Amino acid sequence: MSATERWPALPPGEWEETRTTLHLWMQIVGKIRLALAPMENHWWQVALYVNARGLTTSAMPYAGGVVELTFDFQEHVLRVETSAGASRAVALAPRSVADFYHEVLATLRDVGVGVHISRFPSEMEQIIPFDEDETHAAYNGDAARLLWRVLLDVDRVLHEFRGRFIGKCSPVHFWWGGFDIAVTRFSGREAPPHPGGIPNLPDWVTREAYSHECMSVGWWPGGGAVTEPAFYAYAYPEPAGCPTAPISPAAAYYHGELREWILPYEAVRTAANPDSELLSFLQSAYDTVARLGKWDPALERSKPPA
Repeated sequence: MSATERWPALPPGEWEETRTTLHLWMQIVGKIRLALAPMENHWWQVALYVNARGLTTSAMPYAGGVVELTFDFQEHVLRVETSAGASRAVALAPRSVADFYHEVLATLRDVGVGVHISRFPSEMEQIIPFDEDETHAAYNGDAARLLWRVLLDVDRVLHEFRGRFIGKCSPVHFWWGGFDIAVTRFSGREAPPHPGGIPNLPDWVTREAYSHECMSVGWWPGGGAVTEPAFYAYAYPEPAGCPTAPISPAAAYYHGELREWILPYEAVRTAANPDSELLSFLQSAYDTVARLGKWDPALERSKPPA
């Protein structure tokens, strides 16, 4: 990718139908990962990861070895590959969620991977069982590739931010439930039980995710209370004083309904130095949470490693 292609425009209103279909397809693949991967704290085993082709599950164990599923946005296929040497491709093209669901599971059976998943999407207000969803069928390859190009840039900067922290920290990963890429830092202290209330997600799932005091930062392509693509930062539990605390850069603000700091993607993309603009937001949010929440200063490096 050339320098001129970094931080591409992703304007709202031009690709919502593709986004919704892709979100549902990723939920199907994510639920396969949930069924196959061993449990990790905070559900880290279920996330997807950015790679040189798109988004991948990474290797997942099954009876015959390991299997990996990759959304390849270069050639617009879902790759299914096993350590036994099997390789298949499911087309990413205008097709219904139900059609995609049936072909993916049939392809897995064909390569010797038996798996059962929930038929119902998670963390979405209005849901249709995957195997009955003939409504969502839009796929624009250019829009999907554009999303991946944005994720490449966000992934890079989030990894730099992650490298500054020496306490417990999540990988940089893509959550198929919320359709966002994020990284989470932990103070080391237990948190009060999360109140839950996320649509179509059991409260006990949320309480495992937020079992310990944490601060998350990430990016999502917009939807709901914030329609435009944006970066976010929040803490659980939120320390007193966050809503009125100053935050950098100037385009960032506190969203009262979400209880999160928001930085529009467009403000980063059009900045003179997008990486620095984003890092200033991430660092400002962390500094505020750490100060107000009395986190141990030793959790963050005083300077990057040589």
